Amino acid sequence: MALHFQSLAELEVLCTHLYIGTDLTQRIEAEKALLELIDSPECLSKCQLLLEQGTTSYAQLLAATCLSKLVSRVSPLAIEQRVDIRNYILNYVASQPKLAPFVIQALIQVIAKITKLGWFEVQKDQFVFREIIADVKKFLQGTVEHCIIGVIILSELTQEMNLVDYSRPSAKHRKIATSFRDTSLKDILVLACSLLKEVLAKPLNLQDEGQQNLVMQVLKLVLNCLNFDFIGSSADESADDLCTVQIPTTWRTIFLEPETLDLFFNLYHSLPPLLSQLGLSDPGNYHEFCRFLARLKTNYQLGELVMVKEYPEVIRLIANFTITSLQHWEFAPNSVHYLLTLWQRMVASVPFVKSTEPHLLDTYAPEITKAFITSRLESVAIVVRDNLDDPLDDTATVFQQLEQLCTVSRCEYEKTCTLLVQLFDQNAQNYQKLLHSPSGITVDRAIQEGRLAWLVYLVGTVVGGRLTYTSTDEHDAMDGELSCRVFQLISLMDTGLPQCSNEKIELAILWFLDQFRKTYVGDQLQRTSKVYARMSEVLGITDDNHVLETFMTKIVTNLKYWGRCEPVISRTLQFLNDLSVGYILLKKLVKIDAVKFMLKNHTSEHFPFLGISDSYSLSDFRCRTTFYTALTRLLMVDLGEDEDEFENFMLPLTVSFETVLQIFNNNFKQEDVKRMLIGLARDLRGIAFALNTKTSYTMLFDWMYPTYLPILQRTIERWYGEPACTTPILKLMAELMQNRSQRLNFDVSSPNGILLFREASKMICTYGNQILSLGSLSKDQIYPMKLKGISICYSALKSALCGNYVSFGVFKLYGDNHFDNVLQAFVKMLLSVSHSDLLQYRKLSQSYYPLLECLTQDHMSFITNLEPPVLLYVLTSISEGLTTLDTVVSSSCCTSLDYIVTYLFKHIAKEGKKPLRCREATQAGQRLLHFMQQNPDVLQQMMSVLMNTIVFEDCRNQWSVSRPLLGLILLNEKYFSELRASLINSQPLPKQEVLAQCFRNLMEGVEQNLSVKNRDRFTQNLSVFRRDVAEALRSDGSTEPCSLDMVS
Repeated sequence: MALHFQSLAELEVLCTHLYIGTDLTQRIEAEKALLELIDSPECLSKCQLLLEQGTTSYAQLLAATCLSKLVSRVSPLAIEQRVDIRNYILNYVASQPKLAPFVIQALIQVIAKITKLGWFEVQKDQFVFREIIADVKKFLQGTVEHCIIGVIILSELTQEMNLVDYSRPSAKHRKIATSFRDTSLKDILVLACSLLKEVLAKPLNLQDEGQQNLVMQVLKLVLNCLNFDFIGSSADESADDLCTVQIPTTWRTIFLEPETLDLFFNLYHSLPPLLSQLGLSDPGNYHEFCRFLARLKTNYQLGELVMVKEYPEVIRLIANFTITSLQHWEFAPNSVHYLLTLWQRMVASVPFVKSTEPHLLDTYAPEITKAFITSRLESVAIVVRDNLDDPLDDTATVFQQLEQLCTVSRCEYEKTCTLLVQLFDQNAQNYQKLLHSPSGITVDRAIQEGRLAWLVYLVGTVVGGRLTYTSTDEHDAMDGELSCRVFQLISLMDTGLPQCSNEKIELAILWFLDQFRKTYVGDQLQRTSKVYARMSEVLGITDDNHVLETFMTKIVTNLKYWGRCEPVISRTLQFLNDLSVGYILLKKLVKIDAVKFMLKNHTSEHFPFLGISDSYSLSDFRCRTTFYTALTRLLMVDLGEDEDEFENFMLPLTVSFETVLQIFNNNFKQEDVKRMLIGLARDLRGIAFALNTKTSYTMLFDWMYPTYLPILQRTIERWYGEPACTTPILKLMAELMQNRSQRLNFDVSSPNGILLFREASKMICTYGNQILSLGSLSKDQIYPMKLKGISICYSALKSALCGNYVSFGVFKLYGDNHFDNVLQAFVKMLLSVSHSDLLQYRKLSQSYYPLLECLTQDHMSFITNLEPPVLLYVLTSISEGLTTLDTVVSSSCCTSLDYIVTYLFKHIAKEGKKPLRCREATQAGQRLLHFMQQNPDVLQQMMSVLMNTIVFEDCRNQWSVSRPLLGLILLNEKYFSELRASLINSQPLPKQEVLAQCFRNLMEGVEQNLSVKNRDRFTQNLSVFRRDVAEALRSDGSTEPCSLDMVS
């Protein structure tokens, strides 16, 4: 329907479909109509119609949404129009203070956006959009409703000023936020505090909802002021190490006045529970209080804390609070992390305290450990009987808490050890009784198994704690006492398989084994450790060789019996992988019978998780890569050049490939073939990852080529639309292309490097052409179905280009088109991806930009041959990547840009002296020069972005930024002069001469060439320039802190 005829009734139907409709197609239509409405010239009049005559709140919300999108456009409305919209909304909310809260919020957001985006705009020598605080004061003199609206306006404005809009230059955001901070934020905070003082001074009727709402909104405003990002660090609030809030120096007096802090404590006591949120029984308050306690140790050394007079009382109260918190394990479990952080850091500091004052941690740390242990054991019965979520299922949290506890538990270790021995014996006996009683009650058994799982985790934790705390021989003997019990439990559980299996105990045992490995097994530990004294008496385990045998037997048992349980299998394989990393351990492992058995029998018959039946989900196949990586490391120890041994090892995979070949030729059981191929690709990737020598890699290549690689090509052709199938195969190819440890530097007479590249080229071209035939995909499908595959193709191609094992010049020389084809596939895939997706998906950007870096470094002839629209796309992608926060991406962009600029500069320098023999290179340079002359803004924009980064931003890769900048300046001296002039002229007169001197110093001693020596000189100058400009631009409080939005 044409928008010109949309009546009020039709617009209201649109609102209903948009906000409360349940029909998806109607909502999509409504969204399209909304976009048309925003683009139509009648948008403002329609919004006015909806606000003044709309019969529902949704009509007003639609108007607010349209206005918000309208004022946020990159090309803004005229200044008069924006002033009119702002004044209209202010009058509208003033005349109708009882609008629905969500409408008021949406309308106020429009005012906040107009104010932020127009903060520096001047009309008749005045900053027109900064009068907002004066306007708000009128609201504060009205009724309670008006007062609330005024406070919400300030609150939204503060939040909007703090909000980084990544679609706009971040330098512009910082410029506005800094100016707002220096001119208005302090006044807003003082105003909010004075409103709170008024609340305290007169008895407010807090039964009245309006007045309650007012107090809530003022508190929210104060919080927004304090949460402001004062210095542009945009630090991650969730990080525990964020221990300083950079408050401006002009605010110092507010914080040093005792009444400021008293105001908030008095408010906390005098406000009713609804507003002060029931003290610490509210999870939000409790969580922040725990974070506050953790900051004590972040900000002060233990030596400083013990000197404070009230320390003994405070540490006692904190200990009691922690013990109570641990006992209430079901309440706010995520907050315990902060309390344990505090105790962990306190105990870790004990050896460094020089003070004679008692720290009392030897009194309280064992109590904390005891409270953790007993509370976790007591939780099991409640979890089982009431069918609650088991904390043990959240392994990430459990591991985090145990790692914090391990330090605390070693303080006064004797007490903890005695407690654990007693509890372990008692629970293990009860468990054995239950196993042997004919009527083993399932609930009791589940409780006993849960308690044992916790105890095994805890023993692993305290044993692992040896590495974090000073240890003695007596402590090692205690570790031996505890470890004995777990090893006995392992043999009890494994002899009873598969009847007495329990996943939670198995996962706990794997945690214990890993902690024991880190602590007592390895190259650095002395054999005589007292830990083995008790273990040799009870179990006959006398040294780490015996322990390794126990480990490997356990691993083989798990892989045999736990095939259907992915968590146990993946954790077991991770443990095997960790064991297979060190060379000394590998030499010991290959002598063990269990290892010899694995190397000869890695088939699904012995290890069911290697099977392909439908009962395994495809994602479970991932662990096969880990298995084969570890297994191949073990094989490599004694392999040398024994090809027969390698062939024997590969036999199960050979059988599988031959089966696939037959099935492919006879065309049946497609699903089985697919699962078999996914398994094979994952297995081979694991093997390839572990082969780091030329000899062993060559064996694998000869095994795969030419027989089996074509099968993988056919798989990509057939199932290109199924990422579960294509991803493992593409990842295998990417792994094969990696020249790790020079393993791909084949012999002089070998064509293997070129053969491998040709196979990769075919696969990438096949995948690229097929994937583009899928057409457009929805937002949730685009990454798994398309972008993930493209990113793997790009990283494979990058490995080939920079691997130094293929001479790419020979392809053209011999008329082989594999290299050209793969570059064309790269371009086709690239053009099907939007710039925003390139940067939004991290794996894609981290494979595309390094690939582009390789292309610009070694294949500029390809870059210069690109069609102008494609070249523009590539250069735009570099320009956008320069401003990203990911330093891998921005550094790659700088390097790529540097190669392009250097190529261009060299071409211009040579232009006068062209020998005929270089005609082709000259033509390539000419094409690029012609393109840049047609599109001069491309390089100017990039120079502008880089200068912005240097002058105004937290530049993390200054060296990378400096390299292309010199070339850009030499190619665009006129534009550089304009940038310099605009920055200098935007400053107050006293600063102009200082800045002019900074720019003169920047180019001092820099010549008109791009030699390494000259570049290094410029990089040094730039470092000094950045420091001096920052000094010069720093606001002194009296002037408006100006900076230049140089991004065109």
